[in-house]
Amino acid sequence: MPLPSSVELVNPDVRRGPFRAAVFDFDGTLSLIREGWPTVMVGLMMGHLRAQNLVREAGTCAAHVEAFVMALNGHPTIRQMERFAEEVAARGGTPAAPAAYLSEFLDALLAVVYARWGAIETGAARPDEWLVPHAPAALRALAARGVPLFVASGTDLAHVSREAELLGLAPLVGGRVSAPKDNDATFRKRDVIARVLRETGAPGAELLGFGDGVVETQEVKRAGGVAVGVASNPAGVGGVHAGKRATLIAAGADLIVPDYEHAAELLAWLWGDA
Repeated sequence: MPLPSSVELVNPDVRRGPFRAAVFDFDGTLSLIREGWPTVMVGLMMGHLRAQNLVREAGTCAAHVEAFVMALNGHPTIRQMERFAEEVAARGGTPAAPAAYLSEFLDALLAVVYARWGAIETGAARPDEWLVPHAPAALRALAARGVPLFVASGTDLAHVSREAELLGLAPLVGGRVSAPKDNDATFRKRDVIARVLRETGAPGAELLGFGDGVVETQEVKRAGGVAVGVASNPAGVGGVHAGKRATLIAAGADLIVPDYEHAAELLAWLWGDA
């Protein structure tokens, strides 16, 4: 079975063979409901820097802020706010408490998110409009191979659970959703992966991970698994997101996909089907 042309093979030595567990990130990997969050977060941070006259060159500063925001993508959101507080102090400003920054960010983001929830709930929008294309089919294809599916997200558990229901993903992943409760800063995807391996009895080499961020990619590789980088674009935009692609490759992704249109063929290639 040849590798689909839409799949980029980054690591030609990637392990192929049966996998006994699959872990998915949520936002940007399965769901697009929170797309645009980096713009909201970086905008908030730049606003605070400007308010204290801590911006020397706007373009360079914004790029620097975006870089550390995206480097922490996949951690609980409070981590990004802690890093921003450090940035304010390093520039000679007076930072607010990270929890205060987090509250402000969530207020801004959730205004957008709740509007999207409402559109799905009322039928004004279809669930598939806010899914990474063909995500449910990919989950079903893995389940058909007998692979237990797990979700590990840095977004608050209550929100991930609600969005999984709205998007019709909850029946596919069962209760196997792990995320921080009340923005618990101790939550780590590394711990989730360790628990998945214990529960399934799978060795790290038989773990298959899907994610659009640095953290889940690095942690799957740390465990010895195969990391599929999902370089997804915003809703309605096809193809590979160039920025995500570069970040995912740097994080150690073995393969890059834009979405799950050819997931069945990818899985057949990974399993070595004839």
